Amino acid sequence: MTALQALRRRLEPQLRRAFHLYWLTARGMTLGVRGVVLDGDDRVFLVRHSYVAGWHLPGGGVEIGETFLEALRRELSEEGRIELTGEPALHGLFFNGHVSRRDHVAVYVVRQFRQDRLPEPNREIVECGFYAADALPADTTRGTRLRISEVLDGAAPMATWR
Repeated sequence: MTALQALRRRLEPQLRRAFHLYWLTARGMTLGVRGVVLDGDDRVFLVRHSYVAGWHLPGGGVEIGETFLEALRRELSEEGRIELTGEPALHGLFFNGHVSRRDHVAVYVVRQFRQDRLPEPNREIVECGFYAADALPADTTRGTRLRISEVLDGAAPMATWR
């Protein structure tokens, strides 16, 4: 190993932490999207990521130049091999203070879709599947439970993601 490689190996973790801190404090508002994907029996599709604890609604960040619906289509395809066959309904736009004070998430209700088969586990998604609302995995996040109950009960959305 060269001296340059050794220095890089020692500095890389600190640089990653510094970049992450900078990203959280200096960036502008970020936008995300989530889908409450319901099958014909009102079971909801959930994913478990490799980098964060708990079960979540599928979704992710909206890329530069991408609309909410384009991001939703991309994320559902990547995380669950789900293809929209109809227009999803906007459930609400929510503040997500778990990442930073500037993050907002659009949540859509998806009832018209096609899924040939569940995806194989990968680096991002370690597990996924459809669950009945009254039998969600124990470590389903509070925000996910709230969004599911709002959609299935027909209640107006709450003002925050938490």
